[in-house]
Amino acid sequence: MIDSHCHLDHEPLFENLSNVVSRSKEIGITKLLTICTTLDSFHKIKIIVKKDKIIYGTFGIHPHETENNKVDKQTIIKSIKENDKIIGIGETGLDFFYNRSNKDRQISSFRDHIEASIELNKPIIIHSRNAEEETFDILNSYKKNNLKILMHCFTGSLVFSKKLLTLNAYFSASGIITFKNSTNLQNTFSTIPLEKLLIETDSPFLAPIPMRGKNNEPSYIKYTLSKLANLQNLSEEKMISITTNNFNNLFF
Repeated sequence: MIDSHCHLDHEPLFENLSNVVSRSKEIGITKLLTICTTLDSFHKIKIIVKKDKIIYGTFGIHPHETENNKVDKQTIIKSIKENDKIIGIGETGLDFFYNRSNKDRQISSFRDHIEASIELNKPIIIHSRNAEEETFDILNSYKKNNLKILMHCFTGSLVFSKKLLTLNAYFSASGIITFKNSTNLQNTFSTIPLEKLLIETDSPFLAPIPMRGKNNEPSYIKYTLSKLANLQNLSEEKMISITTNNFNNLFF
């Protein structure tokens, strides 16, 4: 298994990193991708990826952080080129759920990340919330560039997923698919082509059932994997093989 999206720089994961990685290996995790959200986050990630061979990282600025963490395309490119264990760009994207006051700044930052991903030919990890139309329109404007798109913690509509498939996007399932009130999302993930599926924890957030309410960690990914296998009518072993191969095809 591979956790395609975790935040090992966040507490309580960072202070317990050795134990977190140990428990990950015990359940069969072979790679952890720890995701950058701020410039301070990246400083920690550069340290974290040296701690164990299974840990890889990204560079990017979360849409909520774009006002206080301004980067341009060249900064993104330079940060990634300096470390061969930094294998992706993000998380970036658009989030208009809480407020839309920095909408223009989010869009500008998103485009910088996309253009860096094109130049580097690296996958871009995208966060999209209350911004389906805007997210798709921006990505579609770069369609000719054959973007490597990963929709992180996908919670979008079935219609949105079908539009993104025209851009060859991948979709990562989080613990949200285990929640009882996520029927629509479960239905969407049951329709996504197998070759486009990944799994993630987004830890320390969004712990899956039966761990909901606890601090999430990568080893809990087994519950999301099990639910996704059930939605696609596959064995867990087959789903592990599929999602692992998909991650490796996208990032390596």
